[in-house]
Amino acid sequence: MTGRKACVFKILGEAEWTLFQAEGRYIGSAADRNDGFIHFSTAAQVQATLAKHYAGQSALLLLAVAPEDLPEPLKWEEARGGQLFPHLYTALPLGAVKAAAPIELGSNGLHICPAEVLAWA
Repeated sequence: MTGRKACVFKILGEAEWTLFQAEGRYIGSAADRNDGFIHFSTAAQVQATLAKHYAGQSALLLLAVAPEDLPEPLKWEEARGGQLFPHLYTALPLGAVKAAAPIELGSNGLHICPAEVLAWA
């Protein structure tokens, strides 16, 4: 896959993913819409994002999104702990999603991300 840029990752609930697939685009979660952009994480940031915003939640999916397939470039902006996070200021098209799989919730309450999705990093 030479020339492919590393994917960024989006965490969605199952109902959001079903609606996204039906509509062919995703306008973001309530938090995304409130902030005015769709939040993404890098592979290195996914676990901390899950711990901070989705602790104990099940029925989640992890999406790998190809930046080169987005209608606008991502904006990398400082957030949690001074890290740069990727943000999208328009709807996310379904065609930009390269992989999606459920995030398991371990018996210890911690999320287990699907390796086949993180492989797109």
